[in-house]
Amino acid sequence: MSTPSTPHEHPGVPHQPAPEQETPGTLTPTPSQTIGPFYGYALPFPGGGEMAPTGHPDTITLHGRVLDGAGEPVPDALLEFWQAGPDGSLRGAPGSLRRDPATGAVIGRDGVEFTGFGRVPTDADGRYALRTLPATAPADRPAAAPYIAVCVFARGLLHHLFTRVYFPEHTAAHAADPLLSQLPAHRARTLVARADGERRYRFDIRLQARAAGGGDEASEETVFLEFR
Repeated sequence: MSTPSTPHEHPGVPHQPAPEQETPGTLTPTPSQTIGPFYGYALPFPGGGEMAPTGHPDTITLHGRVLDGAGEPVPDALLEFWQAGPDGSLRGAPGSLRRDPATGAVIGRDGVEFTGFGRVPTDADGRYALRTLPATAPADRPAAAPYIAVCVFARGLLHHLFTRVYFPEHTAAHAADPLLSQLPAHRARTLVARADGERRYRFDIRLQARAAGGGDEASEETVFLEFR
């Protein structure tokens, strides 16, 4: 008489060896995944776009849209801004992501310190707005023109993108800037905001160039940077 099979035995099916066990303390790398859109859940924080201290007389507004290759708005992108302090310092300051000591909830900025950091989601029309202090060049980069660094997170991006915002009143400094001076003029223009009001600037971010026939310089893809 044959003995009954155990619940894990299947007659006629070759035995499969047990999967190889990972060495304790090691992690198997996984491939990059398409990101989001889920930024609105936890990453934005109160006052994320209000980098300038409350009531500061030098406050400027930087605004624009994030656009895809068809020129359509990206409604759920997230932008991070990093900026040297008025003295050129890159030290930053605490005060952006304060938490309520009782509840642990993020309560945002203290309204006093300039931290050099902002985080802004785009709205349903792909628009963002940031209120900050005028850009300065980092103190340890004397040849650089004043700029604000930008990090872009958006749907379909496996990795976030880096770019910069320069400002039109610093044209003389642009000629010597280590980045702008190496770019063709039509590409360098994608990194320069344009004035569109008193102490107000517009800077659109294009994730891809528009198809042939777009018809204007604004169809150029924004220059993105790689850091190694």
